[in-house]
Amino acid sequence: MSGVPAGLDLDALDAIDVHVHVHADASGHLALDDELNAAAAKYFKGDPYNPTVHEIAADYRGTRMAAVVFTVDAEAATGQMTLSNEEIADAAAQYPDVLIPFGSIDPARGAAGIRAARRLVEQHGVRGFKFHPSLQGFEPNDRRHYPLYAELEALGVPALFHTGQTGIGSGLPGGRGIKLRYSDPMLLDDVAADFPGLTVIMAHPSVPWQDAAISVATHKANVYIDLSGWSPKYFPPQLVRAANTMLKEKVLFGSDYPLLRPERWIRDFDQLEIKPEVKPLIMKENAVRALALR
Repeated sequence: MSGVPAGLDLDALDAIDVHVHVHADASGHLALDDELNAAAAKYFKGDPYNPTVHEIAADYRGTRMAAVVFTVDAEAATGQMTLSNEEIADAAAQYPDVLIPFGSIDPARGAAGIRAARRLVEQHGVRGFKFHPSLQGFEPNDRRHYPLYAELEALGVPALFHTGQTGIGSGLPGGRGIKLRYSDPMLLDDVAADFPGLTVIMAHPSVPWQDAAISVATHKANVYIDLSGWSPKYFPPQLVRAANTMLKEKVLFGSDYPLLRPERWIRDFDQLEIKPEVKPLIMKENAVRALALR
C-alpha cells in the first residue's frame, strides 16, 4: 500500500513518530497485565500511563507530529486478551491528520492471521504490522511464518519488529518467561533476504546486538532501524555514527510512547552531534519512504 493517507498533510509535519503503543481500549481493557505493566514502567522510570487511541490523538495534535499507533497481539503467549486491531484502526481513522494505524498479528494464528492481515489492510486502512518476537514467543526466521510475511509483501505494507532488550518482564523472576534471543536482529537478516519486497523495520537500539543491526541495515536495502525505546543520550556510539553517515537514510524517529514521551526523546536527540542535513531525514523523510507515504 502506498500513497498519502487521506487527511494526512505531510508538508505540515515536522516529524513522524513510528513507534507509539496503544495501551488501552475504549472500555479500559489493558494491553498488558498489571505485573508486566508495572515492570515496564519501573524499567523506564516512569508512572504507568495507559492511553487509548483518542488520548494519543489528543497528545499528538498540535505537535506537528504524526504517530504510528499499534498494539501487540501476544494473547497466545501471555494469556492477556489482545486489544482489537479493528477498534484501533477505526478509532485512528477519526484522526487522519495525526494517526497512522498499524495492526499486530501473532504468527501462531497461521492461516487465520493471514486472512486477518489482508482484511485489516483492505477494509480498515492499516498501513503496516508490529511484531514483538520476545513477547509473542517466536523466532522471526521460522519458515512456518513465511506465508504471513509473503502476504504482507504482497499487500505492500512494512513489518516492524521489536529487537534487543525489552522492558516488558524486566526484573521479574525468569523475566516472566520472555526470551530475549528471539529479538536478535540477525534473525531478521533471513527475513529481509527471503522477502526483498518487504520493508523490515528493526525497532530500537538493538542492545546487546547493536553491531548486528547496523550490519543488517547496511546490507539490506529493505531494512530500516527505528530509534525508539531509548533516550538518545544513551544511544550506543556506533549507532550515532552510523545514523549520521552510512545509515542516514535508514534510521527513523520513534519514541516508544507512552513509556518514553516524544518531547523527552526530541530534547535529548537535539543534544547529539547530528548533522543539520541529517536531522530532517531521521525525523520525517526516511519514515515517509519506509511507510510508502508518497
